[in-house]
Amino acid sequence: MLHDPAQLDLMFQALADPARRQMVDRLSRGPASVSQLAEPLAMSLSAVVQHLNVLEASGLVRSEKLGRVRTCQIEPKALRAAEHWINERRLVWERRLDRLGDFLAQTKDET
Repeated sequence: MLHDPAQLDLMFQALADPARRQMVDRLSRGPASVSQLAEPLAMSLSAVVQHLNVLEASGLVRSEKLGRVRTCQIEPKALRAAEHWINERRLVWERRLDRLGDFLAQTKDET
């Protein structure tokens, strides 16, 4: 999944919405039904389902329907892919800033 830019785009687009981030946060503590996810949100149940569909399409969440209850849970593999992408960029910038710090220290010593 990490090497699929389109899938990574879907993940970050899904996480761009505060309500979906709140759902992901709740699901990070364990599975929850759609009604449990909807409880703290100021929106209709159908709006919550639409948000969940976006999260599922992005690969961040998966759900299972048993009887009349749809239970959702986080997909850790997808979160790891996003985390890996972010960490790669963080490491690049840390190395650049370390080199800049070394350069500035060296030029300060030379003056």
